[in-house]
Amino acid sequence: MNKKTKEELLALVEQATAGDKEALTALVAEVQDMVFNLSLRMLGTFADAEDATQDILLKMITHLSSFRGESLFTTWVFRIAVNHLKDYKKHMFARCPLNFAYYGNDIENADIQDVPDLTQNVDKELLAEELKMSCTNVMLQCLDTESRCIFILGTMFQVDSRMAGEILDMTPEAYRQRLSRIRRKMADFLGQYCGEYGGGRCKCKDRVNYAIQSHRLNPMKLDYMTATEIPLPTIREVKQAMEDIDDLSQDFSFCKPYQSPERAKHLIREFLDSPQLSIIQKS
Repeated sequence: MNKKTKEELLALVEQATAGDKEALTALVAEVQDMVFNLSLRMLGTFADAEDATQDILLKMITHLSSFRGESLFTTWVFRIAVNHLKDYKKHMFARCPLNFAYYGNDIENADIQDVPDLTQNVDKELLAEELKMSCTNVMLQCLDTESRCIFILGTMFQVDSRMAGEILDMTPEAYRQRLSRIRRKMADFLGQYCGEYGGGRCKCKDRVNYAIQSHRLNPMKLDYMTATEIPLPTIREVKQAMEDIDDLSQDFSFCKPYQSPERAKHLIREFLDSPQLSIIQKS
């Protein structure tokens, strides 16, 4: 799907706030994958990201009349999403927070040798790939909420420092400095522990059964392997070339974007077809 221009989005906002359902549907379609991928990286799991995506899109819809065009529409949506996700307490890792020390200790010292085969006849290579995508995403939960947000905006979406400053209420200089430090911290952890993206000894295929035993991996529910991957440029918000921060981009190639799951799309379509929408638009 080709991304719409600033002028096209402004026209859709005007039409949607005037009650045009097709325009509103088009606006939702324009940002839904962006919101889902931000939510997935911020919250760590598909289930939590789906729930948060629905909340954010409903918030966007119900506050659409407050958009004045003073910033890009996508910047405005990013602000709504970031503010919602920074305060989001319903996700799993809000209840069970992680840190790099705990994660590194588990990689170094977990007893993975004497675990029985728990793969339930699911291909082990497939399970290892699922674990790799899940593990690197969960690793982001070791960052504090704001650092995680800075990393995702700068690494996955490649948001430039001016736009990031608008979203996060910080100066472009502060954003660039913090992004550089956070990316180095992530790269150092990967380099020390991860055998997939760094020089560590941890290999996903060796930890599959341990991950299943500890309920980190479900052979019957492979979210990443069943999700539809989309090209990075379709969600990136690069208006100009992203400033040169470092040379670590390849270290973070696990930041792949995915289509918003069909369940989340269905729930939003139901809302757009509901009488509740008409009540909100008239209020």
